[in-house]
Amino acid sequence: MKILITGASGFIGSFMVEEALRQGFETWAGVRHTSSRQYLQDDRIHFIELDFSSEEALIKQLTGQEFDYIVHAAGATKCLHAEDFFKINYEGTVNFVHAILKLRMPLKRFIYISTLGVYGAIHEQRPYQEIEQDDTPRPNTAYGRSKLKTERFLDSIGNDFNYIVLRPTGVYGPREKDYFLIAKSIKRHIDFSVGFKPQDITFVYVKDVVQAVFLALDRGMSGRKYFLSDGNVYRSCTFSDYIRQELGNPWWIRITAPIWLLRIVTFCGEHFSRITGKPTPLNNDKYNILKQRNWRCNIEPTCDELGYHPRYQLQEGVKETMAWYKENNWL
Repeated sequence: MKILITGASGFIGSFMVEEALRQGFETWAGVRHTSSRQYLQDDRIHFIELDFSSEEALIKQLTGQEFDYIVHAAGATKCLHAEDFFKINYEGTVNFVHAILKLRMPLKRFIYISTLGVYGAIHEQRPYQEIEQDDTPRPNTAYGRSKLKTERFLDSIGNDFNYIVLRPTGVYGPREKDYFLIAKSIKRHIDFSVGFKPQDITFVYVKDVVQAVFLALDRGMSGRKYFLSDGNVYRSCTFSDYIRQELGNPWWIRITAPIWLLRIVTFCGEHFSRITGKPTPLNNDKYNILKQRNWRCNIEPTCDELGYHPRYQLQEGVKETMAWYKENNWL
């Protein structure tokens, strides 16, 4: 069996490549010319450069190739301008799928990696309720809106295109750089949280996302959309507590900032990034993400239909992640 994984040089994509090799797939890594191949060193990997900005270029690049499965993990999570999310996440996927269809590639299944963020801040009145698949999405970030628009494009194609959408909540693990900033801050004796209203947070370890991807190749129904988490709900401080434990319980100061202060910080961060031309984690999207109080989601359909069972709870996943950061001199 032949599989193409786009975004293969990224955090989640590189783990997918490793699992595909482990399972014996002929594994193709979709990358850009400028992509780092730091985590793609196995000699069995086949590389293909893909230009998602052009349908015509993609047709040329894919001509002569036939894949049994495609996992589309390529995309942007941080951009300087909101419209860039749509150019990369939405238009790039449209170009890619149109190229696949025009080449009449006999795919068994196309897996699209979306996000729980397509739903935005819903069920925010306590007690918080789980986000369900039949709830109406109201994304509150440009990233979430671009992902939702892409999902709706896939829904519009018709029955001839066999696809499944996976919607992970916050994904953490080795090689991840945003949650790493929390660990870095705690090592420097400071932990931040935002807002005084209780916040319910969900997580999923990167290897459990990969587990779901490979289950979805042959399970579940075409057109279905599945939430991914570890099945638990955490307080906003729990992740930091586990990190501190793995760092040997250094002394720290825990600072809880009001929402209005976060708004000022992210507003300044957004404008600073535009001046420097470099995206920053402290941007308008991050403000809405951190402000959101309810990240509960119902994974029962994922478990029932895909046979998905999270193997990593947060404490175990943090332990493995911190060990990797230490071994690779990130901490």
